[in-house]
Amino acid sequence: MSAALADATWTQLEGGARPRVLAVPVGSTEQHGPHLPLSTDTDIAVAIAGEVARMRSQVVVAPAVAYGSSGEHAGFPGTLSIGRAATELLLVELGRSASATFPRIVFISAHGGNREPVVRAQRRLLAEDRDVLAFFPAWRGDAHAGRTETSLMLAVAPERVRMDRARAGETAPIGTLMAKLVAAGVRPVSGNGVLGDPTGATAQEGRALLAEAGAALARMVDDRPVDAA
Repeated sequence: MSAALADATWTQLEGGARPRVLAVPVGSTEQHGPHLPLSTDTDIAVAIAGEVARMRSQVVVAPAVAYGSSGEHAGFPGTLSIGRAATELLLVELGRSASATFPRIVFISAHGGNREPVVRAQRRLLAEDRDVLAFFPAWRGDAHAGRTETSLMLAVAPERVRMDRARAGETAPIGTLMAKLVAAGVRPVSGNGVLGDPTGATAQEGRALLAEAGAALARMVDDRPVDAA
């Protein structure tokens, strides 16, 4: 059967031959500067899920959760945020439903603002004796819509990257900006929405980053046999 759950029929998922691990990409719909699409975080999460499904036959990829907690980007048109509480509840209910079919669920979050609700949802589901993992890729480089995410998108969907519009934004270390970001959001910190510099981004670098993330997630899946859950 296909590595995409959406392509399957229910009869393919009946019985012991079905995949054991459901990978759920958790992204966002939010601004990523003038050069990257609003779906960037979702596209990257889907790509990571596809990598681990390619590496591990027991993994099937769920349709992505394309909305998350993106309030810090609310100053930019097109950003759609459902907030932390709604993101947590969505994932809890999704996890409860999915666990009726799949022994293990993996939430793959490619948006930093989703970390807290994803972790909270995982804890609630674990407390209900469900086998749930949460994966957050540890990218090297800048924080938002800079070289790292631009390279990833050049690998994932180059036709949707507008490199002629790519410009550096605020390049100060994220640690020095965090207080203002939390208090006021991204727009007062970076007028174009970029935290970093997309200059020098390449598809080759993006493919290497995706491969690293996929391998790290595969190791997480392998760490404990699914049947031991």
